[in-house]
Amino acid sequence: MARNTQRSYRDALILLIPFIAGKLHQSVDRLTVDDVSADLVRLFLADLEQSRKCSIGTRNQRLAAIHALARFVGEHSPEHIGWCAQIRSIPFKKSSKAVIAYLDKPQMDALLGAPDRQTAQGRRDHALLVFLYNSGARAQEAAQLLISELDLAGCSVKIRGKGGKERQCPLWPSTIEELKALIANRSPVTCVFLNRCGHSMTRFGIHALIERYAHKAQIQMPSLAAKRISPHTIRHYLPFRIMSCKRRAMRS
Repeated sequence: MARNTQRSYRDALILLIPFIAGKLHQSVDRLTVDDVSADLVRLFLADLEQSRKCSIGTRNQRLAAIHALARFVGEHSPEHIGWCAQIRSIPFKKSSKAVIAYLDKPQMDALLGAPDRQTAQGRRDHALLVFLYNSGARAQEAAQLLISELDLAGCSVKIRGKGGKERQCPLWPSTIEELKALIANRSPVTCVFLNRCGHSMTRFGIHALIERYAHKAQIQMPSLAAKRISPHTIRHYLPFRIMSCKRRAMRS
């Protein structure tokens, strides 16, 4: 199980357990499995939307964690199979799919031109943006990327994705040159993208970096102001989507 999934399940239980205890007027250390009834879980999910103003997606994410807990209990405690079935019968809510934002070529160029490449930090930030642009990597995938996972001679990179899955992604020669300068004289076991303190960047830091440069790029490209730019937006850069559609059409 991915670390982010573990944290998501943990956060769901941190919210659920005090809610159940409050409704039953008991301390959390006196709760039993049977106290977590399907009716109380439904109240908890409604409270997420009404009191905490969570989206349907977040509500469904919390329910997925509760379903996983019920499945675990049912598998290891046969006497609770009936309870497990009741909890797992609580349905997910349907929601409309959000429209995926994308960047066109001038907007992407404006974003890539935002870092000041006369400074070390600006060169690192430009290399990161180019890597995301080239590879379509997620923020977490870029943050955990090791130098040893770059194949500079073969112009490719091994990306470790969700659920421990790996994929090999080709890199442009221009991206390779950016990365060569960034990782020169560094140990292969260190991360490619480091923060000011010399530690690996976090996905939150990468998100903040992109938002900062998107705001700066608005001076040159005002149309960026209407879009919420993130690593996910770069993954859906328009020409990549068009080429992907063409490949699917050729296979069919």
